Amino acid sequence: MNSVIINPPRVFPRRPTYQYAKRLVDLLLCTIAMPVVFPVMLACMAAISFDNGRPIFFVQERIGRGGRPFRIYKFRTLKANDEKESRAFMKAYVRGEFGNQKTVNGNFKPKTDTLIFPVGRFLRRTSLDELPQLINVLKGEMSIVGPRPNVPWEVNEYRPWHYERLEVLPGITGMAQVNGRSGISFDSIARYDIHYIENQNFVVDLKIIWQTVKSVIFSKGAE
Repeated sequence: MNSVIINPPRVFPRRPTYQYAKRLVDLLLCTIAMPVVFPVMLACMAAISFDNGRPIFFVQERIGRGGRPFRIYKFRTLKANDEKESRAFMKAYVRGEFGNQKTVNGNFKPKTDTLIFPVGRFLRRTSLDELPQLINVLKGEMSIVGPRPNVPWEVNEYRPWHYERLEVLPGITGMAQVNGRSGISFDSIARYDIHYIENQNFVVDLKIIWQTVKSVIFSKGAE
């Protein structure tokens, strides 16, 4: 995996001591949550295997802090992946060719409904498919709160100012996710992420985590 070359940022993470403390908090929260999360993950794994066989996990290369690539972990929710349609749409989405408008196929997102098996649909609606990313947090590749990471070919479509969102560890959830998730344009997502980077603190993090919990409960913005 090769790093992505990024332009010099105009925004920098505030307070290095906060960044170190945030890492410690991430590890602490993961440790506290694991007794509850691990049985849930085992149940998800069994349900996926029973409903649609293997593989259980979906592993994909994403771009993290400083343009460094890493492999993200999710529970598999699709029977198959129409890579051609998805890639073409997401490139156009990042470039701003699709905002809140419908795509040429009549949907805001590429059509994958027919590819999602029943358990996968439930995992997406409840965001349980994201639980394996706690592994990425423990490995230091992600944080609990931060910008959502993109795949390399999406990053290749970034405008210069979009690269500013790569100045911190990507997150399982973030400010954009609690302000519309997949229902807003990529420029709006990037603005939320940059605003978070410029104003991040533990109070903001806790608010985002709490809003994420509420969004998951009510399936707000779930894909």
